[in-house]
Amino acid sequence: MSVNHGTLYGVGVGPGDPELVTVKAYRLMQTAPVIAYPNKRMGGKSYALEIVERYVNPSEKTMLGLVFPMTKDEDVLLRHWEDTVEKVWAYLRQGQDVVFVTEGDPMLYSTFIHMSRLMRQEHPEAEVVSIPGVSSVNAAASRLGVPLADGDEVVAIVPANRDLTRMRQALLTHDCVVFLKVAKVMDDMILLLGELQLIDNAMVCTKVTSAGEHVWKNVRELQGASLNYLTLMVVRK
Repeated sequence: MSVNHGTLYGVGVGPGDPELVTVKAYRLMQTAPVIAYPNKRMGGKSYALEIVERYVNPSEKTMLGLVFPMTKDEDVLLRHWEDTVEKVWAYLRQGQDVVFVTEGDPMLYSTFIHMSRLMRQEHPEAEVVSIPGVSSVNAAASRLGVPLADGDEVVAIVPANRDLTRMRQALLTHDCVVFLKVAKVMDDMILLLGELQLIDNAMVCTKVTSAGEHVWKNVRELQGASLNYLTLMVVRK
């Protein structure tokens, strides 16, 4: 006797503007009985959930909030992730599809990447499908009017950190660099851009395309500033 399991869909719901949700993402959110979403520990709605609630009535769905701990303790992370995967599998094994919504694109620095990897490892019989979405990288390029790459140009997407040697190398070897999560190292980046005479080639976006969006075309203004976690920088030579 065959068993029909549900499908786990990783669905990108875009960078913030609800109108950037794809038609396929909309259809799956409408038809799937279970919506899984990142849930904030300290209250308040997750970014992805705010977008989803524009398109579905939570009272008509099973809304599965999943908390992802901000810790580097490997044992804590493993236990938590195993528990999270089992929560989702509980619905899949009953034949219910689960839409796991994520900001941007599910295959670009997303929690869905780890979720899908562990689900396939723990439950290889599960079907896992990724539905692409508009990433903050693409959204920022359009918002700023800056092409990411043209012709033979090379573009890099780099998680910003305090390894300035690596950040410098990225800038020196690419025509365009998008630095993600740059808020925590903004002062260091401003100094580095000044050294490389690229400071006038940089622009910054926070929560791009959302109602809380902010754009800076003069990054010198951001020296010492306190910025939102969802901040990126585009540097084009």
